[in-house]
Amino acid sequence: MGIEIERKYLIYKDKWQPKDEGVSIRQGYLSTDKERTVRVRTKGKKAYLTIKGENKGISRMEMEYEIPFEDATKLLDNLCHKPLIEKTRHIEEHLGHTWEIDVFFGDNEGLIVAEVELLSPTEEVKLPDWIDREVSDDKRYYNSSLCLKPYITW
Repeated sequence: MGIEIERKYLIYKDKWQPKDEGVSIRQGYLSTDKERTVRVRTKGKKAYLTIKGENKGISRMEMEYEIPFEDATKLLDNLCHKPLIEKTRHIEEHLGHTWEIDVFFGDNEGLIVAEVELLSPTEEVKLPDWIDREVSDDKRYYNSSLCLKPYITW
């Protein structure tokens, strides 16, 4: 069993530019219950099933398994809540931390979110100058929420 500890931020769109073309991600949810989410994701040419527990601050249980790409595609197309989450992920290193910057499209067009995983909830992180504000506690920015109430409807 793994524990995910991450902080989530909005970015200044005029201060950040992608340094690579990123990787395409398509994901959907079989369950969006508060106590657990079950996510199906294709990332590039690989696919994963991820189970996450309820958030405890910025931490939660997380278990992830690689699954056949064809199975993930069938689940996404037929069983997951709609709309699906579609985004391009960019990875950047900044002062010892790896940042995942997700540029959303489809029903979440216009949203760009940066996440950083930490070793502990109290770990300090020096923010890049393109960080706007933290939204770790704002459930609207959870991907599982974005599939139920997309950004374009806010």
